[in-house]
Amino acid sequence: MAYSGRFVFPFTAIVDQERMKRALILNAINSRIGGVLIRGERGTAKSTAARALAALLPDIDVVAGDPFGCDPDQPTTWCTNCRDHAAQGESLPRVTKKVPFVELPIGATEDRVVGTLDIERAIQKGERRFEPGVLAAANRGVLYVDEVNLLDDHIVDVLLDAAAMGVNTVEREGISFQHPARFILVGTMNPEEGDLRPQLLDRFALCVDVQGVRDARARMAIMERNLAFEQDPEGFYEEWRPQEALLARRIEEARCLLPEVCYTRTDMATIAEMMAGLGVDGHRADLVILKTAVAHAAWEGRRRITDRDIMLAAELTLPHRLKRKPFDEVQTSIAELDKMVAAARDRAAESEPEAEEVSLQGEAAGEDRPKKV
Repeated sequence: MAYSGRFVFPFTAIVDQERMKRALILNAINSRIGGVLIRGERGTAKSTAARALAALLPDIDVVAGDPFGCDPDQPTTWCTNCRDHAAQGESLPRVTKKVPFVELPIGATEDRVVGTLDIERAIQKGERRFEPGVLAAANRGVLYVDEVNLLDDHIVDVLLDAAAMGVNTVEREGISFQHPARFILVGTMNPEEGDLRPQLLDRFALCVDVQGVRDARARMAIMERNLAFEQDPEGFYEEWRPQEALLARRIEEARCLLPEVCYTRTDMATIAEMMAGLGVDGHRADLVILKTAVAHAAWEGRRRITDRDIMLAAELTLPHRLKRKPFDEVQTSIAELDKMVAAARDRAAESEPEAEEVSLQGEAAGEDRPKKV
């Protein structure tokens, strides 16, 4: 049981599943990574972890009365309504609310996901009225999609488009409405019930394959913690509150450090050499590994990525992208990935001289001017 009233099973109380928890934490540090797909059998804490992550994140400031959760400090991301109010000189008061956790309803239609425009009202009264959908509710939060492989491909496309663009635009009969749609997308699936098309798989940034815990003592701990939570949700949460607060603070510190984390062209060349050597299609994996490596460096409190960051990022980025079956063995062996990264760096060092460090925000380290990469 993962939820009881207003109390959510603590993220730090989840037994094992370290790779899944790491993928979720890195997306919390940098939501622009692009979400995570969790594949595996039922009863492995997939939905529990997603819900617990949202409960762990700090409260956010939003425009009061705005159904889209617009950030008062980021006017470039405001919805059409907020832009209109600001253009008319109206003030936009702020309130604080918890990070939303939204679960996509089973059988959701496209209109339910993206929202709808009231065309009749617009024609008759000249008013632009938009009924928010799931994407609006999930803005700046966590959007959880269970059994994503059973959804209509078009709905999955819509979700992934919004996650990648960070904005949802709805146009009907020459009338348009736009609102921010920045969220951490968490999809789960059981491969035995069917797979996603390769094009959709590739658009999930990270992928984790989970299994039930095999160690008997760990399984006992799972039973004990779940029973304790069922019997006294509030008391159980209070017991784990110090660990939750520590993890929440560490995520917030990593978020603040993220813009300062730097990498070099040799780091990029190392990633490119590795992906080319593995025969990975497209270039999305290269970008995801770089973003994930930067987030991991921030997680560990460093301002410079290392080969270890690249290796751990590759571990989360490649499972659903490699065509070759031998990766099943590589995925479970950090040592093998370490060797692959080292070999790629050696090849990169021969062709790419070390250059100045840059960050994901495109600024050269120690300089004020923008740096294009």
